[in-house]
Amino acid sequence: MAFTFQINEDVVWDYDKKLLERAERNSPELIDTTIKPIGIVELIPEEERTNDFELKKSSKSMLDLPEYSIGREESLILDLGDHYVGRLSIDIQSVGSPMDAPLFMKVKFAEVPSELYAKSEDYDGWLSKSWIQEEFIHVDVLPTTLELPRRYSCRYVELSIIDTSPKWKVSFSNPVFTAQSSVAMSQLPSVEIEDSELKDIYNVSVKTLLDCMQTVFEDGPKRDRRLWLGDLRLQALANYYTFNDMSLVKRCLYLFGGMTTDQGKIPANVFTEPKLTPDDTFLFDYSLFFATSLYDYFIQTNDYDVLENVYPVARKAVDLALEQVDIMGRLKLTEEWPVFVDWSNDFEKDTAGQAIMIYTLRRMIALAEVYSDPREFHYRQVLDSMVDFSKKYLFDEENDQFIIESSGEINVASQVWMVLAEVFDKEQNKKIMQETVKNHFPIRGIATPYMYHHVVEALFVADCKEEAVKLMKEYWGEMIRLGADTFWEAFKPEDLEFSPYGSPILNSYCHAWSCTPAYLIGKYILDN
Repeated sequence: MAFTFQINEDVVWDYDKKLLERAERNSPELIDTTIKPIGIVELIPEEERTNDFELKKSSKSMLDLPEYSIGREESLILDLGDHYVGRLSIDIQSVGSPMDAPLFMKVKFAEVPSELYAKSEDYDGWLSKSWIQEEFIHVDVLPTTLELPRRYSCRYVELSIIDTSPKWKVSFSNPVFTAQSSVAMSQLPSVEIEDSELKDIYNVSVKTLLDCMQTVFEDGPKRDRRLWLGDLRLQALANYYTFNDMSLVKRCLYLFGGMTTDQGKIPANVFTEPKLTPDDTFLFDYSLFFATSLYDYFIQTNDYDVLENVYPVARKAVDLALEQVDIMGRLKLTEEWPVFVDWSNDFEKDTAGQAIMIYTLRRMIALAEVYSDPREFHYRQVLDSMVDFSKKYLFDEENDQFIIESSGEINVASQVWMVLAEVFDKEQNKKIMQETVKNHFPIRGIATPYMYHHVVEALFVADCKEEAVKLMKEYWGEMIRLGADTFWEAFKPEDLEFSPYGSPILNSYCHAWSCTPAYLIGKYILDN
Protein backbone atom coordinates (compact mmCIF):
# COMPACT_ATOMS: atom_id res chain seq x y z
CA MET A 1 0.00 0.00 0.00
CA ALA A 2 1.23 3.51 -0.78
CA PHE A 3 0.14 6.98 0.13
CA THR A 4 -2.34 8.51 -2.32
CA PHE A 5 -4.67 11.46 -2.24
CA GLN A 6 -7.77 10.59 -0.26
CA ILE A 7 -11.21 12.14 -0.65
CA ASN A 8 -13.57 10.98 2.09
CA GLU A 9 -16.71 13.06 1.70
CA ASP A 10 -18.88 11.03 4.09
CA VAL A 11 -16.78 11.72 7.20
CA VAL A 12 -18.67 12.95 10.27
CA TRP A 13 -16.41 15.09 12.43
CA ASP A 14 -16.58 15.38 16.20
CA TYR A 15 -15.24 18.76 17.33
CA ASP A 16 -14.33 19.03 21.00
CA LYS A 17 -14.67 22.72 21.80
CA LYS A 18 -12.86 22.49 25.14
CA LEU A 19 -9.79 20.81 23.63
CA LEU A 20 -9.67 23.29 20.76
CA GLU A 21 -9.89 26.18 23.20
CA ARG A 22 -6.94 24.68 25.07
CA ALA A 23 -5.08 24.44 21.76
CA GLU A 24 -5.61 28.13 21.10
CA ARG A 25 -4.46 29.09 24.58
CA ASN A 26 -1.15 27.42 23.78
CA SER A 27 -0.69 29.24 20.48
CA PRO A 28 2.76 30.89 20.43
CA GLU A 29 3.82 34.42 19.58
CA LEU A 30 6.20 34.23 16.64
CA ILE A 31 9.67 35.75 17.02
CA ASP A 32 10.84 38.07 14.22
CA THR A 33 14.51 38.23 13.26
CA THR A 34 15.90 40.67 10.68
CA ILE A 35 18.17 39.03 8.13
CA LYS A 36 20.36 40.84 5.62
CA PRO A 37 21.80 38.94 2.62
CA ILE A 38 25.49 38.13 2.96
CA GLY A 39 26.32 38.17 -0.73
CA ILE A 40 25.46 37.73 -4.39
CA VAL A 41 25.85 34.35 -6.08
CA GLU A 42 25.60 33.06 -9.65
CA LEU A 43 24.48 29.91 -11.43
CA ILE A 44 27.17 27.60 -12.76
CA PRO A 45 26.87 26.48 -16.41
CA GLU A 46 25.74 22.86 -16.67
CA GLU A 47 28.96 21.71 -18.29
CA GLU A 48 31.01 23.13 -15.39
CA ARG A 49 29.07 21.93 -12.32
CA THR A 50 29.30 18.47 -10.76
CA ASN A 51 25.75 18.57 -9.34
CA ASP A 52 22.78 20.93 -9.02
CA PHE A 53 23.57 21.88 -5.42
CA GLU A 54 26.41 24.22 -6.43
CA LEU A 55 26.53 27.99 -6.96
CA LYS A 56 29.50 30.30 -7.34
CA LYS A 57 30.23 33.57 -5.59
CA SER A 58 29.68 36.64 -7.76
CA SER A 59 32.40 39.21 -8.34
CA LYS A 60 29.87 41.78 -7.11
CA SER A 61 29.39 42.26 -3.38
CA MET A 62 26.40 43.47 -1.39
CA LEU A 63 28.11 46.86 -1.15
CA ASP A 64 27.87 47.08 -4.96
CA LEU A 65 24.16 46.23 -5.03
CA PRO A 66 22.69 49.79 -5.21
CA GLU A 67 25.07 50.65 -8.07
CA TYR A 68 24.36 47.46 -10.02
CA SER A 69 21.59 47.88 -12.62
CA ILE A 70 19.93 45.13 -14.65
CA GLY A 71 17.46 45.10 -17.52
CA ARG A 72 15.46 42.76 -19.72
CA GLU A 73 16.28 39.05 -19.24
CA GLU A 74 18.93 39.80 -16.63
CA SER A 75 18.89 38.64 -13.03
CA LEU A 76 20.77 38.46 -9.77
CA ILE A 77 20.64 36.03 -6.85
CA LEU A 78 20.85 37.14 -3.22
CA ASP A 79 22.29 34.73 -0.65
CA LEU A 80 20.81 35.01 2.86
CA GLY A 81 23.67 32.91 4.23
CA ASP A 82 21.40 30.30 5.83
CA HIS A 83 17.90 28.87 5.52
CA TYR A 84 15.06 31.04 6.86
CA VAL A 85 11.26 31.22 6.89
CA GLY A 86 9.66 34.63 6.53
CA ARG A 87 8.95 37.64 4.31
CA LEU A 88 10.98 39.81 1.95
CA SER A 89 11.08 43.55 1.38
CA ILE A 90 13.43 45.38 -1.01
CA ASP A 91 13.82 48.88 -2.43
CA ILE A 92 13.66 49.28 -6.23
CA GLN A 93 14.88 52.24 -8.29
CA SER A 94 14.74 53.00 -12.01
CA VAL A 95 18.08 53.88 -13.64
CA GLY A 96 18.45 55.85 -16.87
CA SER A 97 15.78 57.67 -18.85
CA PRO A 98 12.27 58.34 -17.48
CA MET A 99 10.23 55.22 -16.73
CA ASP A 100 8.10 54.85 -19.87
CA ALA A 101 6.69 51.38 -19.12
CA PRO A 102 5.91 49.28 -16.04
CA LEU A 103 8.54 47.06 -14.49
CA PHE A 104 7.71 43.40 -15.05
CA MET A 105 9.78 41.07 -12.87
CA LYS A 106 9.90 37.64 -11.29
CA VAL A 107 11.02 36.88 -7.74
CA LYS A 108 11.98 33.28 -7.10
CA PHE A 109 12.77 31.81 -3.69
CA ALA A 110 14.88 28.68 -3.29
CA GLU A 111 15.91 26.55 -0.34
CA VAL A 112 18.72 24.94 -2.35
CA PRO A 113 20.41 25.75 -5.69
CA SER A 114 18.69 22.89 -7.55
CA GLU A 115 15.43 24.86 -7.40
CA LEU A 116 17.13 27.72 -9.24
CA TYR A 117 18.40 25.41 -11.98
CA ALA A 118 14.95 23.83 -12.44
CA LYS A 119 12.58 25.57 -14.85
CA SER A 120 9.14 26.09 -13.39
CA GLU A 121 7.45 25.82 -16.77
CA ASP A 122 8.81 22.29 -17.19
CA TYR A 123 7.16 20.97 -14.02
CA ASP A 124 4.47 18.37 -14.71
CA GLY A 125 4.24 16.44 -11.44
CA TRP A 126 1.32 15.23 -9.34
CA LEU A 127 1.51 17.97 -6.70
CA SER A 128 0.09 21.39 -7.42
CA LYS A 129 2.49 23.76 -9.19
CA SER A 130 1.03 26.54 -7.03
CA TRP A 131 3.59 25.46 -4.41
CA ILE A 132 6.45 26.76 -6.60
CA GLN A 133 7.91 29.72 -4.75
CA GLU A 134 7.90 32.47 -7.37
CA GLU A 135 5.98 35.66 -7.97
CA PHE A 136 5.40 37.60 -11.19
CA ILE A 137 5.07 41.28 -10.38
CA HIS A 138 4.21 44.48 -12.24
CA VAL A 139 5.36 47.77 -10.73
CA ASP A 140 3.97 50.94 -12.32
CA VAL A 141 5.92 53.60 -10.43
CA LEU A 142 9.50 53.63 -9.18
CA PRO A 143 11.13 54.16 -6.73
CA THR A 144 9.23 51.94 -4.35
CA THR A 145 9.68 49.44 -1.55
CA LEU A 146 8.41 46.05 -2.62
CA GLU A 147 6.93 44.21 0.37
CA LEU A 148 5.76 40.74 -0.50
CA PRO A 149 2.86 39.61 1.70
CA ARG A 150 3.43 35.87 1.36
CA ARG A 151 5.73 33.81 3.56
CA TYR A 152 8.61 31.94 1.94
CA SER A 153 11.08 29.25 2.97
CA CYS A 154 14.47 29.89 1.41
CA ARG A 155 18.14 30.71 1.44
CA TYR A 156 18.32 32.25 -2.03
CA VAL A 157 16.24 35.01 -3.63
CA GLU A 158 16.48 35.39 -7.42
CA LEU A 159 15.40 38.75 -8.86
CA SER A 160 14.76 38.48 -12.61
CA ILE A 161 13.74 41.29 -14.93
CA ILE A 162 11.26 40.12 -17.54
CA ASP A 163 11.08 43.59 -19.09
CA THR A 164 11.43 47.32 -18.49
CA SER A 165 11.97 49.20 -21.75
CA PRO A 166 15.07 49.99 -23.82
CA LYS A 167 15.29 53.39 -22.07
CA TRP A 168 15.91 52.33 -18.46
CA LYS A 169 17.02 49.57 -16.09
CA VAL A 170 16.48 48.67 -12.44
CA SER A 171 18.62 48.72 -9.32
CA PHE A 172 17.88 47.11 -5.95
CA SER A 173 18.90 48.11 -2.45
CA ASN A 174 18.16 47.45 1.22
CA PRO A 175 16.94 43.84 0.93
CA VAL A 176 15.52 42.68 4.26
CA PHE A 177 14.22 39.22 5.07
CA THR A 178 12.15 39.03 8.26
CA ALA A 179 12.53 35.47 9.54
CA GLN A 180 9.97 33.92 11.86
CA SER A 181 9.84 31.01 14.29
CA SER A 182 8.16 30.25 17.59
CA VAL A 183 11.57 29.59 19.18
CA ALA A 184 15.05 31.13 19.17
CA MET A 185 18.52 29.62 19.18
CA SER A 186 19.14 31.31 22.54
CA GLN A 187 16.73 28.79 24.10
CA LEU A 188 19.02 25.87 23.33
CA PRO A 189 20.85 24.17 26.18
CA SER A 190 24.62 24.04 25.98
CA VAL A 191 25.70 20.81 24.28
CA GLU A 192 29.24 19.47 23.95
CA ILE A 193 29.72 17.12 20.99
CA GLU A 194 33.32 16.06 20.43
CA ASP A 195 32.79 14.41 17.04
CA SER A 196 32.89 17.30 14.56
CA GLU A 197 30.73 15.52 11.97
CA LEU A 198 28.05 14.64 14.52
CA LYS A 199 28.21 18.22 15.79
CA ASP A 200 27.47 19.53 12.31
CA ILE A 201 24.61 17.06 11.92
CA TYR A 202 23.21 18.10 15.30
CA ASN A 203 23.38 21.81 14.41
CA VAL A 204 21.63 21.38 11.06
CA SER A 205 18.99 19.21 12.76
CA VAL A 206 18.30 21.99 15.23
CA LYS A 207 17.99 24.58 12.45
CA THR A 208 15.58 22.29 10.61
CA LEU A 209 13.43 21.96 13.72
CA LEU A 210 13.53 25.72 14.44
CA ASP A 211 12.33 26.65 10.96
CA CYS A 212 9.48 24.12 11.20
CA MET A 213 8.33 25.44 14.59
CA GLN A 214 5.75 28.04 13.67
CA THR A 215 2.21 28.30 15.13
CA VAL A 216 2.30 24.49 15.03
CA PHE A 217 5.03 21.95 14.30
CA GLU A 218 4.81 22.32 10.53
CA ASP A 219 5.90 19.41 8.38
CA GLY A 220 7.51 21.74 5.84
CA PRO A 221 7.50 25.55 5.88
CA LYS A 222 7.85 25.67 2.08
CA ARG A 223 5.18 23.15 1.14
CA ASP A 224 2.13 21.78 3.00
CA ARG A 225 2.69 24.16 5.95
CA ARG A 226 0.46 22.11 8.17
CA LEU A 227 0.55 19.76 11.11
CA TRP A 228 1.02 16.06 10.29
CA LEU A 229 0.85 13.47 13.06
CA GLY A 230 3.81 11.40 11.91
CA ASP A 231 5.97 14.52 11.75
CA LEU A 232 4.66 15.78 15.11
CA ARG A 233 5.78 12.59 16.84
CA LEU A 234 9.36 13.01 15.62
CA GLN A 235 9.48 16.80 16.04
CA ALA A 236 8.30 16.52 19.63
CA LEU A 237 11.06 14.00 20.39
CA ALA A 238 13.70 16.31 18.89
CA ASN A 239 12.15 19.25 20.75
CA TYR A 240 12.55 17.52 24.13
CA TYR A 241 16.30 17.35 23.55
CA THR A 242 16.63 20.89 22.19
CA PHE A 243 14.18 23.80 22.65
CA ASN A 244 11.95 21.91 25.11
CA ASP A 245 8.87 23.96 24.15
CA MET A 246 6.08 22.07 25.90
CA SER A 247 3.33 24.55 25.01
CA LEU A 248 3.68 23.87 21.30
CA VAL A 249 3.51 20.10 21.87
CA LYS A 250 0.38 20.55 24.00
CA ARG A 251 -1.19 22.74 21.34
CA CYS A 252 -0.65 20.11 18.69
CA LEU A 253 -1.97 17.26 20.86
CA TYR A 254 -5.09 19.30 21.62
CA LEU A 255 -5.60 20.10 17.93
CA PHE A 256 -5.59 16.44 16.95
CA GLY A 257 -7.58 15.46 20.02
CA GLY A 258 -10.17 18.13 19.30
CA MET A 259 -10.91 17.07 15.71
CA THR A 260 -11.63 13.37 15.24
CA THR A 261 -14.27 11.41 13.39
CA ASP A 262 -17.38 10.20 15.17
CA GLN A 263 -15.77 6.72 15.05
CA GLY A 264 -12.65 7.99 16.83
CA LYS A 265 -10.35 7.95 13.82
CA ILE A 266 -7.69 10.68 14.00
CA PRO A 267 -6.86 12.61 10.80
CA ALA A 268 -3.35 12.33 9.42
CA ASN A 269 -3.04 16.12 9.38
CA VAL A 270 -4.89 19.32 10.27
CA PHE A 271 -5.02 22.84 8.88
CA THR A 272 -4.97 25.92 11.10
CA GLU A 273 -5.88 28.60 8.52
CA PRO A 274 -8.28 30.20 7.76
CA LYS A 275 -9.82 28.16 10.57
CA LEU A 276 -9.08 24.91 12.35
CA THR A 277 -9.88 22.13 9.88
CA PRO A 278 -9.09 18.39 9.92
CA ASP A 279 -8.02 16.87 6.62
CA ASP A 280 -9.99 13.92 5.23
CA THR A 281 -6.78 11.87 4.93
CA PHE A 282 -6.40 8.90 7.27
CA LEU A 283 -3.30 6.74 7.76
CA PHE A 284 -3.45 3.74 10.10
CA ASP A 285 -0.05 4.25 11.69
CA TYR A 286 -0.41 8.03 11.99
CA SER A 287 -3.65 7.61 13.94
CA LEU A 288 -1.81 5.31 16.36
CA PHE A 289 0.98 7.84 16.75
CA PHE A 290 -1.38 10.11 18.64
CA ALA A 291 -1.21 7.67 21.54
CA THR A 292 2.57 7.27 21.27
CA SER A 293 3.06 11.04 21.11
CA LEU A 294 0.93 11.43 24.22
CA TYR A 295 3.06 8.78 25.93
CA ASP A 296 6.31 10.55 24.96
CA TYR A 297 4.93 13.85 26.23
CA PHE A 298 3.78 12.37 29.53
CA ILE A 299 7.11 10.62 30.13
CA GLN A 300 8.85 13.93 29.53
CA THR A 301 6.54 16.11 31.67
CA ASN A 302 4.43 13.97 33.99
CA ASP A 303 1.62 16.36 32.97
CA TYR A 304 -1.47 14.54 34.25
CA ASP A 305 -3.76 17.39 33.18
CA VAL A 306 -2.99 16.82 29.49
CA LEU A 307 -3.24 13.05 29.96
CA GLU A 308 -6.64 13.35 31.59
CA ASN A 309 -7.96 15.54 28.78
CA VAL A 310 -6.78 13.59 25.74
CA TYR A 311 -6.37 10.00 26.96
CA PRO A 312 -9.99 9.17 26.00
CA VAL A 313 -9.18 10.28 22.43
CA ALA A 314 -6.13 8.01 22.32
CA ARG A 315 -8.11 5.10 23.74
CA LYS A 316 -10.90 5.46 21.19
CA ALA A 317 -8.40 5.62 18.32
CA VAL A 318 -6.48 2.55 19.53
CA ASP A 319 -9.68 0.59 20.13
CA LEU A 320 -10.81 1.37 16.58
CA ALA A 321 -7.47 0.15 15.20
CA LEU A 322 -7.71 -3.03 17.27
CA GLU A 323 -10.87 -3.97 15.40
CA GLN A 324 -8.49 -4.96 12.58
CA VAL A 325 -6.61 -7.46 14.76
CA ASP A 326 -8.00 -11.00 14.52
CA ILE A 327 -8.27 -13.57 17.30
CA MET A 328 -4.83 -14.98 16.44
CA GLY A 329 -3.15 -11.59 16.86
CA ARG A 330 -2.77 -10.84 13.16
CA LEU A 331 -3.27 -7.23 11.97
CA LYS A 332 -5.35 -7.09 8.81
CA LEU A 333 -4.70 -3.84 6.96
CA THR A 334 -7.12 -2.37 4.44
CA GLU A 335 -6.84 -0.09 1.42
CA GLU A 336 -9.42 2.22 2.99
CA TRP A 337 -7.15 2.87 5.99
CA PRO A 338 -3.61 2.31 4.71
CA VAL A 339 -0.43 2.16 6.71
CA PHE A 340 2.21 4.67 5.59
CA VAL A 341 5.58 3.50 7.04
CA ASP A 342 7.45 5.29 4.23
CA TRP A 343 6.87 6.89 0.81
CA SER A 344 8.48 3.94 -0.92
CA ASN A 345 6.35 1.53 -2.94
CA ASP A 346 9.26 -0.90 -3.26
CA PHE A 347 8.41 -3.04 -0.23
CA GLU A 348 5.37 -4.56 1.48
CA LYS A 349 4.33 -2.97 4.76
CA ASP A 350 2.08 -5.47 6.56
CA THR A 351 4.74 -6.69 9.01
CA ALA A 352 5.85 -3.14 9.80
CA GLY A 353 2.20 -2.28 10.45
CA GLN A 354 1.89 -5.26 12.82
CA ALA A 355 4.97 -4.00 14.68
CA ILE A 356 3.66 -0.43 14.92
CA MET A 357 0.47 -1.77 16.51
CA ILE A 358 2.59 -3.65 19.07
CA TYR A 359 4.78 -0.58 19.62
CA THR A 360 1.66 1.47 20.30
CA LEU A 361 0.06 -1.08 22.62
CA ARG A 362 3.13 -1.10 24.87
CA ARG A 363 2.81 2.65 25.32
CA MET A 364 -0.96 2.54 25.62
CA ILE A 365 -0.69 0.01 28.45
CA ALA A 366 1.65 2.37 30.33
CA LEU A 367 -0.81 5.25 29.88
CA ALA A 368 -3.77 3.08 30.87
CA GLU A 369 -1.97 2.11 34.07
CA VAL A 370 -1.44 5.76 35.02
CA TYR A 371 -5.01 6.65 34.00
CA SER A 372 -6.40 3.66 35.96
CA ASP A 373 -8.22 2.44 32.89
CA PRO A 374 -9.67 -1.10 33.19
CA ARG A 375 -8.98 -1.52 29.45
CA GLU A 376 -5.35 -2.08 30.44
CA PHE A 377 -5.98 -5.82 30.92
CA HIS A 378 -7.53 -6.11 27.43
CA TYR A 379 -4.57 -4.28 25.87
CA ARG A 380 -2.18 -6.69 27.58
CA GLN A 381 -4.09 -9.69 26.22
CA VAL A 382 -4.04 -8.32 22.66
CA LEU A 383 -0.36 -7.40 22.98
CA ASP A 384 0.52 -10.95 24.02
CA SER A 385 -1.43 -12.42 21.10
CA MET A 386 0.19 -10.06 18.58
CA VAL A 387 3.68 -10.76 19.89
CA ASP A 388 3.06 -14.52 19.85
CA PHE A 389 1.70 -14.35 16.30
CA SER A 390 4.69 -12.29 15.16
CA LYS A 391 7.17 -14.79 16.60
CA LYS A 392 5.34 -17.85 15.29
CA TYR A 393 4.26 -16.76 11.81
CA LEU A 394 6.35 -13.73 10.85
CA PHE A 395 9.84 -14.64 12.05
CA ASP A 396 12.27 -16.73 10.02
CA GLU A 397 14.51 -18.28 12.69
CA GLU A 398 16.98 -19.62 10.15
CA ASN A 399 17.75 -16.14 8.80
CA ASP A 400 17.00 -14.09 11.95
CA GLN A 401 14.65 -11.93 9.90
CA PHE A 402 10.96 -11.05 9.89
CA ILE A 403 8.99 -11.78 6.74
CA ILE A 404 5.78 -10.72 5.03
CA GLU A 405 3.33 -13.54 5.78
CA SER A 406 1.67 -13.58 2.36
CA SER A 407 4.82 -13.44 0.22
CA GLY A 408 7.82 -14.27 2.38
CA GLU A 409 9.40 -10.92 1.47
CA ILE A 410 12.16 -9.72 3.77
CA ASN A 411 12.64 -5.95 3.92
CA VAL A 412 14.32 -3.36 6.11
CA ALA A 413 11.12 -1.78 7.46
CA SER A 414 9.87 -5.09 8.87
CA GLN A 415 13.08 -5.65 10.85
CA VAL A 416 13.32 -2.08 12.05
CA TRP A 417 9.79 -1.78 13.39
CA MET A 418 9.82 -5.23 15.01
CA VAL A 419 13.01 -4.24 16.82
CA LEU A 420 11.50 -0.93 17.91
CA ALA A 421 8.41 -2.84 19.08
CA GLU A 422 10.69 -5.04 21.23
CA VAL A 423 9.09 -8.28 20.09
CA PHE A 424 12.35 -9.99 21.09
CA ASP A 425 14.93 -9.15 23.74
CA LYS A 426 18.01 -7.03 23.04
CA GLU A 427 20.23 -10.03 22.29
CA GLN A 428 17.93 -11.30 19.53
CA ASN A 429 17.28 -7.76 18.29
CA LYS A 430 21.01 -7.31 17.82
CA LYS A 431 21.15 -10.44 15.66
CA ILE A 432 18.22 -9.14 13.61
CA MET A 433 19.83 -5.76 12.97
CA GLN A 434 23.25 -7.29 12.25
CA GLU A 435 21.61 -9.47 9.61
CA THR A 436 19.80 -6.41 8.27
CA VAL A 437 23.08 -4.51 7.91
CA LYS A 438 24.73 -7.52 6.32
CA ASN A 439 21.99 -8.17 3.75
CA HIS A 440 20.30 -4.81 3.13
CA PHE A 441 23.04 -2.17 3.45
CA PRO A 442 23.70 0.10 1.69
CA ILE A 443 19.97 0.77 1.80
CA ARG A 444 18.23 1.04 -1.57
CA GLY A 445 14.67 1.95 -2.50
CA ILE A 446 14.10 4.16 0.56
CA ALA A 447 14.34 7.89 0.10
CA THR A 448 13.10 9.59 3.26
CA PRO A 449 14.86 10.66 6.45
CA TYR A 450 11.60 9.50 8.09
CA MET A 451 12.43 5.85 7.40
CA TYR A 452 16.16 6.36 7.90
CA HIS A 453 15.37 7.74 11.38
CA HIS A 454 13.68 4.49 12.33
CA VAL A 455 16.54 2.43 10.93
CA VAL A 456 19.08 4.40 12.99
CA GLU A 457 16.99 4.23 16.16
CA ALA A 458 16.50 0.48 15.73
CA LEU A 459 20.28 0.10 15.48
CA PHE A 460 20.71 2.05 18.73
CA VAL A 461 17.95 0.05 20.46
CA ALA A 462 19.63 -3.19 19.33
CA ASP A 463 22.98 -2.08 20.76
CA CYS A 464 24.52 -1.53 17.31
CA LYS A 465 25.83 1.94 18.13
CA GLU A 466 28.74 1.91 15.71
CA GLU A 467 26.46 1.02 12.78
CA ALA A 468 23.90 3.65 13.87
CA VAL A 469 26.46 6.46 13.95
CA LYS A 470 27.92 5.33 10.63
CA LEU A 471 24.49 5.43 8.96
CA MET A 472 23.75 8.89 10.38
CA LYS A 473 27.01 10.20 8.98
CA GLU A 474 26.48 8.54 5.61
CA TYR A 475 22.92 9.83 5.19
CA TRP A 476 22.45 13.16 6.97
CA GLY A 477 26.17 13.88 6.69
CA GLU A 478 25.99 13.51 2.92
CA MET A 479 23.28 16.17 2.76
CA ILE A 480 25.60 18.53 4.62
CA ARG A 481 28.45 17.69 2.25
CA LEU A 482 26.13 18.74 -0.58
CA GLY A 483 25.53 22.07 1.15
CA ALA A 484 22.38 21.50 3.22
CA ASP A 485 21.53 24.23 5.74
CA THR A 486 18.46 22.26 6.81
CA PHE A 487 17.64 18.62 6.21
CA TRP A 488 15.50 17.50 3.30
CA GLU A 489 12.16 15.75 2.91
CA ALA A 490 13.55 13.19 0.47
CA PHE A 491 17.09 12.14 -0.33
CA LYS A 492 18.62 9.19 -2.16
CA PRO A 493 22.43 9.29 -1.91
CA GLU A 494 22.56 7.08 -5.00
CA ASP A 495 20.30 9.42 -7.02
CA LEU A 496 20.87 13.12 -6.34
CA GLU A 497 18.12 14.14 -8.77
CA PHE A 498 15.45 12.07 -7.00
CA SER A 499 12.10 13.72 -6.33
CA PRO A 500 8.84 12.04 -5.26
CA TYR A 501 7.07 14.69 -7.34
CA GLY A 502 9.02 14.65 -10.59
CA SER A 503 11.06 17.81 -10.00
CA PRO A 504 13.29 19.22 -7.23
CA ILE A 505 11.35 22.47 -7.50
CA LEU A 506 8.53 20.82 -5.47
CA ASN A 507 10.76 19.05 -2.95
CA SER A 508 10.79 20.36 0.59
CA TYR A 509 14.37 21.01 1.68
CA CYS A 510 13.49 21.88 5.27
CA HIS A 511 11.28 19.10 6.51
CA ALA A 512 10.07 18.10 9.95
CA TRP A 513 10.70 14.38 9.76
CA SER A 514 14.35 15.08 8.91
CA CYS A 515 15.24 16.84 12.17
CA THR A 516 15.65 13.77 14.37
CA PRO A 517 19.45 13.41 14.59
CA ALA A 518 19.25 16.01 17.37
CA TYR A 519 17.07 13.53 19.29
CA LEU A 520 19.11 10.47 18.32
CA ILE A 521 22.38 12.13 19.32
CA GLY A 522 20.87 13.53 22.52
CA LYS A 523 19.28 10.28 23.71
CA TYR A 524 21.65 7.60 22.54
CA ILE A 525 25.04 9.33 22.57
CA LEU A 526 25.03 12.31 24.93
CA ASP A 527 22.82 10.64 27.56
CA ASN A 528 24.94 7.47 27.57
